[in-house]
Amino acid sequence: MNSEATPGRERLIEQFKADGLTVMFGNPGTVEQGFLDAVDAAADFQYVLALQETVAAGIADGYARATGGAALLQLHSGVGLGNGIGMLYQSLRGHTPLVVVAGDAGVRYDAMDAQMASDLVAMAKPVTKYATRVTDPRSVLRTIRRAVKIALTPPRGPVFVALPMDVLDELNSEPVLPATVPLTDVAPSPASVGRAAELLASAERPVVLVGDGVALSGAQAELVAVAELLGADVYEVDSSEVNIAASHPLRRGQTGHMFGPHSKELVGEADGVLIVGTYVFPEVFPELENPFRPGAKVVHIDLNAYEIAKNHPVDLGLAADPRQALRALAGVLEQRLTPQRRAAAAARLDARTRERARAARQAAPDDDTPMAVFLRTLAERTRGDLIVFDEALTTSPLVTRYLPPERPGDYHLTRGGSLGVGFPGAVGAKLARPDRLVVGFAGDGGSMYTYQALWTAVRHGIDAKFVVCNNRKYRLLDDNIAQYWRERDIAEHPFPGSFDLSRPEIDFAGLARALGADGTRVEKPDEAAAAVDRMLAHPGPFLVDVQI
Repeated sequence: MNSEATPGRERLIEQFKADGLTVMFGNPGTVEQGFLDAVDAAADFQYVLALQETVAAGIADGYARATGGAALLQLHSGVGLGNGIGMLYQSLRGHTPLVVVAGDAGVRYDAMDAQMASDLVAMAKPVTKYATRVTDPRSVLRTIRRAVKIALTPPRGPVFVALPMDVLDELNSEPVLPATVPLTDVAPSPASVGRAAELLASAERPVVLVGDGVALSGAQAELVAVAELLGADVYEVDSSEVNIAASHPLRRGQTGHMFGPHSKELVGEADGVLIVGTYVFPEVFPELENPFRPGAKVVHIDLNAYEIAKNHPVDLGLAADPRQALRALAGVLEQRLTPQRRAAAAARLDARTRERARAARQAAPDDDTPMAVFLRTLAERTRGDLIVFDEALTTSPLVTRYLPPERPGDYHLTRGGSLGVGFPGAVGAKLARPDRLVVGFAGDGGSMYTYQALWTAVRHGIDAKFVVCNNRKYRLLDDNIAQYWRERDIAEHPFPGSFDLSRPEIDFAGLARALGADGTRVEKPDEAAAAVDRMLAHPGPFLVDVQI
């Protein structure tokens, strides 16, 4: 790259492009105006405008998840960073590699404690892997490269760089070079794999607990191979991607994210536990005691060494790439499993297969609620060939019943506890995958956190589709407080009025039209099929408000 000095704001864009960051999501502000002026003039560089920073952060999160790479997010000083922090928490917990930048008025003004002055780095630290501020114009690009490297190195996550205006205005002659991201496809030693196989091979009630480290590593096939060799039930723990196909007979679903005793009940009888690509356990109210039975052998595989044995002891922890480790483990198990153990594992797999088939035969008939008819029709019309961004929450079991997560990249679940990711996530995913149908599902409450995402979709011609699962309340809070009452022997009584969203009624389709999109409302089952057809035929963003 030519070393002739150019303003730092222009050279910064060249650095972003060198790292493949050619789309920036954001909301503008005065202290970034020089930089954004340069963005507007830059070739082969797109600025995707959101009307609020939370929305920009959610779109960036969805884009990164759909591409599998990093996404670039611009926030405005302390007030914009403050708006985005809730969504950045989602990205931190979900390990989304976001490169977040925000401006401030300038280093020269630090002593003045002026309007909008704030410690951006201190604000960003709790919701990022790495946060820093550039104060020397000779280290702008090296700092960005460091941030990109950290964001993309497992455990992935958001990073933050504060960029003062006066630093970006200075001439910059730094070389523009792509960031170096270390390869982490490391395999454990043969001795370690042998020890893992020894611990797991004799289990009579084996369980595998998996998270998104499996999907990041592309280890789905290797996971299935190990699970089948062991005849082990597979539970997804901190999981929001497709780590194992929903149709696999050994997949037992999610352990849950709210109450620890539920997870303990699922794993408490296991005598051999393999944990891969996750931490245990991620509930809001976790079990404080060890959930595994005394004597259970526990093996934990993860590239994130911090998560291994973080909460509960394990017998063997392997800081290794899940794909490499599982592949090696499968090879050793193939050699070491006795005929008796193989037969027992095959019997467990066969039992789960027959159980699945029996459950399918005995399943209750499809209900004829508006949402069920809508989802059934959508599945029929698309033959399941779509990307689902799922923030339906209490309606998610119904969504995944008709649109089961089967293929990697076809399903993204909300993660981290921040409401509002469903609609902007769908916008980001559709921008990343313009060749695919993308449908974002959100509850009525969650959708209102970031409804402005529809405006961004219209402005930039992003043909995402949106579904409001409308039960006129924060239904998840109803469910959780009911559990709270049961645990404390509190008599049932009306739910708190703050959980109710029915007064006044929200016209979601009307809001969509006000933002430049189109939409319709489904109140009766016989309206659902026409709504699906209209949504799929519409050339642009379209929203369906389905009454539950």
